[in-house]
Amino acid sequence: MRTRKLVSNLDRWAFDRIASRNWPGAHRVLPRLTRSADHGLLWFGIAAGAAALGGRPARRAALRGVASLAVASATVNTLGKRSVRRARPLLDAVPVVRQLGRQPFTSSFPSGHAASAAAFVTGVAFENKWWGLTLAPLAASVAFSRVYTGVHYPGDVLAGAALGVGAAFAVRGAAPTRAQLAPPARPRAEAPALPGGRGLFVVANASSGQRSGPRPDRAAEVHGVLPHAEVTVCGGPDGPPMDQALAEAAAQAGARGGALGVLGGDGTVNAAAAVAMRHGLPLAVLPGGTLNHFAYDLGIETHAEAARAVESGEAVAVDVARFRAEPHREGHHFLNTFSIGVYPELVRIRERWAHRIGPWPAGVLAAWEVLRSAAPLNIELNGERHSIWLLFVGNCQYRGLGTAPVRRHDLADGVLDVRVVHGGRLAGTRLLLAALLGTPRSSPVLGEARLPRLRLSGLRDGTPLAYDGEVAAFPGELALDKKTEALTVYRLLRD
Repeated sequence: MRTRKLVSNLDRWAFDRIASRNWPGAHRVLPRLTRSADHGLLWFGIAAGAAALGGRPARRAALRGVASLAVASATVNTLGKRSVRRARPLLDAVPVVRQLGRQPFTSSFPSGHAASAAAFVTGVAFENKWWGLTLAPLAASVAFSRVYTGVHYPGDVLAGAALGVGAAFAVRGAAPTRAQLAPPARPRAEAPALPGGRGLFVVANASSGQRSGPRPDRAAEVHGVLPHAEVTVCGGPDGPPMDQALAEAAAQAGARGGALGVLGGDGTVNAAAAVAMRHGLPLAVLPGGTLNHFAYDLGIETHAEAARAVESGEAVAVDVARFRAEPHREGHHFLNTFSIGVYPELVRIRERWAHRIGPWPAGVLAAWEVLRSAAPLNIELNGERHSIWLLFVGNCQYRGLGTAPVRRHDLADGVLDVRVVHGGRLAGTRLLLAALLGTPRSSPVLGEARLPRLRLSGLRDGTPLAYDGEVAAFPGELALDKKTEALTVYRLLRD
């Protein structure tokens, strides 16, 4: 009791000191700032701006910040204010010019504004520490404004901030950050360090990721992070064909002991990977497409990250999958996925909605949209006849909803991730129910296996198949297998 009284007296003393002190210009800023943070509107606005104007990292940071804020706000309103009912400070010592026009009437302990501010900024910092540090002064100002305007004691603010930080840690525990789930930095591979990109020959696809507006200056994008790299831009009206550009770049890189680079989407990266393997060259991937699945699973989300790996010579060996009609032919390679049936449409719908409603709801929506109108295919898998709606084969094991996997943790695990949605009576309804319950792997209509190889036959010739964003015709019989650790790629080694 004595300690509690001492803390309370110290809290009131600090409040009175802040109230009695003159803070030049603060009365024009802090009351407006504290009102802007009502109901988290300030932080929701920042998150919306980052999601709209930033790239994938900014959207992820915004989502984590908002999720942390939501947990903190719920905890404050359901547990904090109900467990400790503390009266608001008396406003006698607070100048009228600072006071809010509408005074809050809930318990003073803890400060919900401070909790929301700390939670949002800490959540953002978990994704990018520099963004978090940039927002920290704003969060501190919001927290201090609650004492300045006389609606909270300093102890309320400190308790709220601590609760907000704890909420961000709780969210991180439930949903680990990209750094926590970074692909393992193995097996490490030898690759030359190329300071400034000297010795790196980059083929940039001008049309990758482009939907509308002026074409981006791909050469300028590369030179902005690797000023000494040699860049060839293709895909435009004046550029050479992609195959020719890659062959010439690989020949020059091999002659100078350098490396091959590529800027584009997954289809462009696929073409470059085949050339890099053929010439025994390391590959630098600069994400420049719409989805950039391979680059993101590799742990590279920006050109700057790729540049740092190239300049330091940090690289790993990754698996490459392939499919071929005859054993003596090389066939086609794929770095990400191979699919037959409705999987491409499933992914298209999920990607369209994932950034708006989250990956799990988007996966359920995609399953509903596709499965309700899908027609099954008859196919032989390793000699066994099946009626299926879709066949998904991933290069290495994917994580995520069973019908629409979202990312990989290990790019050198030596397996094909095979997932099949079987046809049959009420199969679509049963699979959708499993997706809604979050247990798609337990559904009898979803089959999963991790295999080193797979044989496909029995489909009508010309049936469409998709691989790494490209479409081809099924030749009647195919064999899928792996080339383990076949491609050396630059990436930052975090472990």
